[in-house]
Amino acid sequence: MTRFSRPLLALILGQISLHSCMAGVRMAAPLQALRQGHSEWAVGVLMALFALAPIALALPAGRMADRHGYHRPLYIAVSLSITGGVVAALTSHYLAMCVAALLTGAGSNIGMITIQRTAGRMAAGGTERMRVFSWLGLAPALANVAGPVTAGALIDLAGFRTAFAVLMLMPLASLLWSRGVPAETPPAVAAASRPRTSWDLLRSAPLRHLLLVNWLLSASWDVHTFVLPILGHERGLSASAIGTILGLFATAVASVRVLIPFIAHRLTESQVIAGAMLFVAAVFAVYPFVHSAWLMALCAVLLGLALGSVQPMVMSTLHHITPNERHGEAIAFRSMAINCSSTVMPLLFGMVGAAIGAASLFWVMGAAVGTGSLRARRLEAAASAATTS
Repeated sequence: MTRFSRPLLALILGQISLHSCMAGVRMAAPLQALRQGHSEWAVGVLMALFALAPIALALPAGRMADRHGYHRPLYIAVSLSITGGVVAALTSHYLAMCVAALLTGAGSNIGMITIQRTAGRMAAGGTERMRVFSWLGLAPALANVAGPVTAGALIDLAGFRTAFAVLMLMPLASLLWSRGVPAETPPAVAAASRPRTSWDLLRSAPLRHLLLVNWLLSASWDVHTFVLPILGHERGLSASAIGTILGLFATAVASVRVLIPFIAHRLTESQVIAGAMLFVAAVFAVYPFVHSAWLMALCAVLLGLALGSVQPMVMSTLHHITPNERHGEAIAFRSMAINCSSTVMPLLFGMVGAAIGAASLFWVMGAAVGTGSLRARRLEAAASAATTS
């Protein structure tokens, strides 16, 4: 790890800087809208806008990263994030908050795609990629603490405008850290090669399998976040107990990502993904029967360990099964799937939960994830076939 520890640290700190801005605005903007008397529906629209821009701009961002490497897309990401913070700091109008949500969401996502692509290209093989993406996976978790905590403290001390002004300065640190990332010469594309579209990538069976698996796991994360507060309320748990359970889930996610780099040489991506999916299905099968807070916390920790172990494996596999010159586009497809899931699935969960009960959502999702583990088992063979073809 020593040969790329400094660039990797620069990527991690750069993503924390960008993501902290977006996470802080995502907490502060809805709170300001509520204090201004806007409806819950208006707040819901505002929250959805943070994911709308990433869905629309993911593929262009991926192509830009493939063409230009790390630094140019990062400058654009920082510019969008700072502009979003400026808009939010200058005026408290609801429409300005919507613009800030679009800009900071876009900046954070463009930066994430660029950073993940660059990190994957640092590693020489599957074991190194697992280690790299495990360390990089800590960045969003840390940013989701730094951004909201900073915003909340500044709102109480000096008001919303000061909070937004400080948040808009955070992405500037990404430019400072970018000096530690070597400039990249993108791979040349033969002039005689036929024009390709991003959607050509979906002709790859391994990539389709991986995106399906990734979507199932992302939906599992979403359903836990959605159902746990409802289930906790039904069980008579206090708000602090529910918050503690969610905090333990996040701690488990971070803990397993710290552990993976030290045991990566003993792991195989497809085996970890398939095993984690079966483990998630088992936890979801038991969760609805659990009533005490400490047993729910145990389920949350086990679920966090399983889901936290998957992201490094998915990213490592994605880099293995796609051409070097198209890693950015492949990451963009994954980003689109995650953001679409986070936008649409809570609405679907609400409708299904109202029809069959919130606890039953765990069983439905568990059955889907367990079935999807069959696709995960095929990833290794499919990836090998794609590599040799």
